[in-house]
Amino acid sequence: MRTIFTTGQVAKICKVAPRTVSKWFDSGRLRGYRIPGSQDRRIPREHLIRFLKEHGMPLGELEDEAMGKLLVVGADGQVRASLDEMLGQDDYKIEIAASGFEAGIQAESLHPDCVVIDFAMGANEALMIAQNLKKNGEYADTVLVGLLSDDDNSLGFDRTLFNETFRKPFDTALLAERIRTLVNRKKQLA
Repeated sequence: MRTIFTTGQVAKICKVAPRTVSKWFDSGRLRGYRIPGSQDRRIPREHLIRFLKEHGMPLGELEDEAMGKLLVVGADGQVRASLDEMLGQDDYKIEIAASGFEAGIQAESLHPDCVVIDFAMGANEALMIAQNLKKNGEYADTVLVGLLSDDDNSLGFDRTLFNETFRKPFDTALLAERIRTLVNRKKQLA
């Protein structure tokens, strides 16, 4: 995953001439920096994505990187609908799984940035999903969020499996904001 682009690379992504990209840069519309002692310009990925979104341009090959991918496992319809509404169709691709088996299949195809696991499906199955994801190197940096009830809170399980846990009842807006924060932090480190 490329984090810094040249004007030529940006021109290819935007399907414009490199001179056009230089004009965007020089006018301050496209943010970046110049290499010291040279006229060469460099544009960080996050500035390019922001520029493309602000100007309604297609993200092309950057779309997968720009969108957060969320897998929601075992959550009720209200939680799913709220997350869908608050995280928005433009910023997040949200997939749903009802069981551990489905979660495994969805994780393979989606490669989620974040997995929300509702313990309502059963604490043992929820923990097994989290453990399996953490064991697989492909998902080592995937953000895991557990949704717990009072009964689940009393269980003595290893909370280090999860980046965050929420106890029911919780504010879905707070959950959505926390997911956004954790995923953005993950994407900046990648």
